Amino acid sequence: MDNPIRTAEYLARLSKRRSDLQGQIAGLLPPAAHFVCEFGCGHGHFLAAYAAAHPNQLCLGLDISGERIARALRKRDRAKLANLHFIHAEARDFMDCLPPRATLADVYILFPDPWPKRRHHKNRLLESDFLEIIARRAGQGTRLFFRTDYEPYFREAESLLQQHPAWEITPGAWPFEQVTVFQSRAARHYSLTALLQR
Repeated sequence: MDNPIRTAEYLARLSKRRSDLQGQIAGLLPPAAHFVCEFGCGHGHFLAAYAAAHPNQLCLGLDISGERIARALRKRDRAKLANLHFIHAEARDFMDCLPPRATLADVYILFPDPWPKRRHHKNRLLESDFLEIIARRAGQGTRLFFRTDYEPYFREAESLLQQHPAWEITPGAWPFEQVTVFQSRAARHYSLTALLQR
C-alpha cells in the first residue's frame, strides 16, 4: 500500500528538483538555443576537446554524478571555454526541463553504463522512449553518435535505431574524435551514427 506522506514528500522533492534544474538551464542556455549535447559526459574530456575545436558551437554536457560534473567544470574553466556548460542532472529530467524552443544539434552518448544484467536493462539510457524524446527536441539534420565497449549493448542499440522511424543509421567516420577515459581502458569499442529523419 502506498504511503501518502512519503508520496507527497517524493513529489515535493521532484518538483523542487525540476524547478531548480529549469532555473539552472535558463541561466545557461538562450531560450532558442541550438546546442551539441553529451549525455553522460563524465569528467568532460570529450566535450571540452570538442568545444575547443568548435568555438562557435554551444556545447552542454550532463551527468548524474556531481563529482564528475565538478571535475568537468574545472576542466572547462582552466581552458576558458565560454561555449561549454556542464549540468548535474538525470537525462530525462534535463530533457523535460529544456525551454520549449531549445533544440539539440548533434548528440553524443559515449560509453554509458551498460547495465549488463538482463533485469537491469530497463536502466539503460538508450531505450526506444529516450530515442523518441531526443527526436522530438532535435533540429534539422541532428545526428546521434553512440559508442560502447560492451558488444551486447551495441547490438541492442543498433536494433533499436534500425526499428525506430525517426532515426536512420548512417555509415562513415565520426566528424570529431577524442579518446575518453573509458575508451582508453577498453580493449575494443563499437560505434554507430544515426541521422534524424524528418
